[in-house]
Amino acid sequence: MEISVHDLQELIKAHAESIQLIDCREPEEWQQCRIEGSELIPLSRFAQATTDWDSSDQRKKVIYCHHGVRSLQATGFLRNRGFVNTYSLQG
Repeated sequence: MEISVHDLQELIKAHAESIQLIDCREPEEWQQCRIEGSELIPLSRFAQATTDWDSSDQRKKVIYCHHGVRSLQATGFLRNRGFVNTYSLQG
């Protein structure tokens, strides 16, 4: 359910187009810093924002936050909805 920074880096090098990078922090944190190419979906609005997503989407979804707690919650939420290629960025 988790992916290391090193493994994510290798994945991006090999398959950048097939990865959806999601930042589940709040907008204030997003303004301070973010990973280039990531999409902001705050955990506080995660369920609502992902309601119409199709679980047949084969892209790997990698979710990150500040310490990894919120991203684990968001990853669990999506996996429970059938998104098996979903991972929380460690740390």
